[in-house]
Amino acid sequence: MLRTTTAALTLAALSLPTLAFAAPEGWKPLLEPAELATILEADDSVRVVHVSGDFAAGHIPGAVHSPYAQWRGGPENPGALRDVSAFADVTSNLGIDADTPVVVVHSGANQSDMGTAARVYWTLKSMGVADLALVNGGFDGWVDAGLPVSTTATEVAASDFQPDWTDTWRVTTTEVAALAEAGDARLVDSRPTGFFEGIEWSIARPGTIKSAENLTYDQFFDGTRMIDPTGARALAQTYGLTDAPLTVSFCNTGHWAAINWFALSEVAGVDNTRLYAESMAEYGTQGHPLQNEPGRVSYMWNSTKKWVAELF
Repeated sequence: MLRTTTAALTLAALSLPTLAFAAPEGWKPLLEPAELATILEADDSVRVVHVSGDFAAGHIPGAVHSPYAQWRGGPENPGALRDVSAFADVTSNLGIDADTPVVVVHSGANQSDMGTAARVYWTLKSMGVADLALVNGGFDGWVDAGLPVSTTATEVAASDFQPDWTDTWRVTTTEVAALAEAGDARLVDSRPTGFFEGIEWSIARPGTIKSAENLTYDQFFDGTRMIDPTGARALAQTYGLTDAPLTVSFCNTGHWAAINWFALSEVAGVDNTRLYAESMAEYGTQGHPLQNEPGRVSYMWNSTKKWVAELF
């Protein structure tokens, strides 16, 4: 069953139509702050969207604000996809069309925060927005580069964008279960090692998906900056992912996994890399067997240690 599933997913990726929009000069998925400044000076069509941090206290001049929560599911599983019509409303209010070059900006406070921008990037790409980029180091990187900061809100005209959602970069829970059972896709757990080993857990059952391997999202960083394409490609090769027919990135709620998806798909250029958006928070609730799931005694012991740690 897996080979059929993998072949179908790979074929779907190869059949994606090529978009004909021209990106601004110097455009690439991961922009250095100075590179973005140069692009903004030359092209006023670029829409800069801040998704985390204190927007009112400071942002890139001309940017608009779209809090990360607008791009996420509810409290039971923040990784769950919202209805496409909800995404369309958010995107329209930001003045974004399919051919609007969009730069998604996170605060840059830490490595994990880049997941806010990466998840929004993945969502916009799945909606059919052609030219997308993130800022290496986020807004903090922009400030550290000595670039101008504004506290003035920017008003933009709403667009009439109607998204054409594609699952080219997504896998569903049903597909992941089939892939896990058959075992020849690369299922990459992006979480810290304790989650992978079943020692730590939060919203999801302890353990990981059967046949998964652990590539923690922080390996793609040097401090709060993502490593360059050469380094990202080398890391992917070390894990044997560059020749994989299908690579699936997951975590608890699709946040850390979005970092790995972006690093592998957009920066390292690993073909047919997909995000399992709902991740372990959904997978574990459906009774699928897990790898590294602790026994009852271990679970009770770890639960007690976790409770004590939270007290102090």
